[in-house]
Amino acid sequence: MKNLKYILLLAVVGITLSGCGYNTMVSKQEGVNSQWANVENAYQRRADLIPNLVATVKGYAEHEQETFTQVTEARAKATQMTIDPGNLTEENIQQYQQAQSQLGSAIGRLLLIQENYPELKANQNFLALQDELAGTENRISVERNKFNQTAQDFNSYIRQFPRVIYAGWFGFKPKGYFQSAPGAETAPRVQF
Repeated sequence: MKNLKYILLLAVVGITLSGCGYNTMVSKQEGVNSQWANVENAYQRRADLIPNLVATVKGYAEHEQETFTQVTEARAKATQMTIDPGNLTEENIQQYQQAQSQLGSAIGRLLLIQENYPELKANQNFLALQDELAGTENRISVERNKFNQTAQDFNSYIRQFPRVIYAGWFGFKPKGYFQSAPGAETAPRVQF
């Protein structure tokens, strides 16, 4: 008889927890993890374009070795930086974003080389890679925005009453967000 009471109590607790959103928390957490994979995929696409871009520019600008080295090192650092989807804290995302920003800066320096080489500006491979890179940067922005929306939905859900009481018991923790790069609030000045 006592065992039956415990079984019934466990069944009621199980039904209550699932009714209070445990399964939804799991689904939303998986949504965040999936969207994080999309962000990483977009950044990987950019990293995969870089060797082709460097090779194309190298053919025209052999004495720009320092820039090539910086791009290669930044790419290596950015592709080595990974975050476990279960540990998407503000600090981890900021470190990931910083490595990606360094790579973006290095790519920008690489693209500036074209100003010194008119033949490079006209090279079809370079132009195609430049367009591909621009499209990839747009994809990165879209995926980051979707990630922030998915993380916000998850964070709001686990912080609402009564889920806030037991979300932590089951290991559900708020996820971090992508933020704009430092200095992005200041528009660049254009002078002619």
